[in-house]
Amino acid sequence: MGQFERLVLMAEDELTQYSTDARKIEKLRQKIGLSVPRKEQEQVKETLLAELPTDPISKIIETQRQTVALPFWGIAGLGLLFGISASQPIDFVATIVGGAIAFKVQQLGWQLQAKRLVLRTLEDIEERIKNHQA
Repeated sequence: MGQFERLVLMAEDELTQYSTDARKIEKLRQKIGLSVPRKEQEQVKETLLAELPTDPISKIIETQRQTVALPFWGIAGLGLLFGISASQPIDFVATIVGGAIAFKVQQLGWQLQAKRLVLRTLEDIEERIKNHQA
């Protein structure tokens, strides 16, 4: 596992904590500062800038992943309800497809949010270095 994947996993771990974004960045900044050399931080930042999508749909998924996934969870629930009540096995397909799409949307949003957190943390580290040197 490279530094990039490791930093994203650390950010995902921070996302599970209930705290402000500033606190998450602060905790992540300390971890990154201790474990990742400056050159590798720059390489990870370049990779993140190249990899993070800029289209509006990805931005919505990143910021509102649960809202975007909610209709698909509804489709999955309705498919289950109709499949049981009408004894129609074909309706269970909607359950499987809707659930899979909802899960993937939430997973994608989670990963995008973690990558954005790493990027913001690396930018915070750079800003602190510049302010400290000035």
